[in-house]
Amino acid sequence: MAAPRELSTDQVLDIIQQVADEVIRPRFRALRSDEIAEKGPGDLVTVADRESEVRLTEILSRAYPDALIIGEEATAANPGLPPHLLGAAHGFTIDPVDGTKNFVNGKEDYAVMIGEVRHGRTVRAWIWQPEYATAYVAVRGEGVTRNGEQVSRPAPSADPADWRGRSARVVIQQRSADAALPLITTSALCCGVDYPRMVTGQTDFLVYGRPRPWDHVPGMLMVEEMGGTALLTDGSAYVPGTDGFGMVVGATEPLAASVRAALGPRLGTRPTPTQAE
Repeated sequence: MAAPRELSTDQVLDIIQQVADEVIRPRFRALRSDEIAEKGPGDLVTVADRESEVRLTEILSRAYPDALIIGEEATAANPGLPPHLLGAAHGFTIDPVDGTKNFVNGKEDYAVMIGEVRHGRTVRAWIWQPEYATAYVAVRGEGVTRNGEQVSRPAPSADPADWRGRSARVVIQQRSADAALPLITTSALCCGVDYPRMVTGQTDFLVYGRPRPWDHVPGMLMVEEMGGTALLTDGSAYVPGTDGFGMVVGATEPLAASVRAALGPRLGTRPTPTQAE
């Protein structure tokens, strides 16, 4: 039997776009109530999430039968999956519909994301924004492209008061502006939109709660390719598969460190049951 043929970067993007066109986009603004469910309070899932993840998982499994594949919906059924990424020789993360709440509410800010990890380092990443017909792709050491064109971003301001920060976390948004940081505004509620905004220079830092791999593996490679980094609450660098609570993504390492220091204990403060995260 012939060995499976590995997929090129362009082939993976084509697969993502095809699955989005066949499974996800026909449901956009056309979901029935029985096609939407909750995995937990406020954590929505739709038939589009589930069907597209199955399709993408099947395709990647055929091409890479030995790879660990961690999808958001598979993890909902088996929460012990993500830590296995730390020791995996080869793995993929799948976020079939990132920004599901936006998708359910008919907002264009959703994305399909895949990341490829080898021995703890992300090596390729894809973010497809179906309603904007925009693809962000990264290969380690080769930078980031947007619809095939190389992306560059300006350096962030030297003055922290000019930094543009976003977060979905209520406790972070409620922080008052001071000399250390400006006000932090609401994110797109979709990593597949938030990370591209950072990569293109519209945002200088992002503040997140759980560092779940399907949310962050693709975008973090793009940020790293542009000179940025992510720090967890304890100051350690983000590694695909790590758990915990609280993460700052910065356009540069000093910027991320400054934001982490300015936020202090707030960074690791978990939401109450009545707060959005």
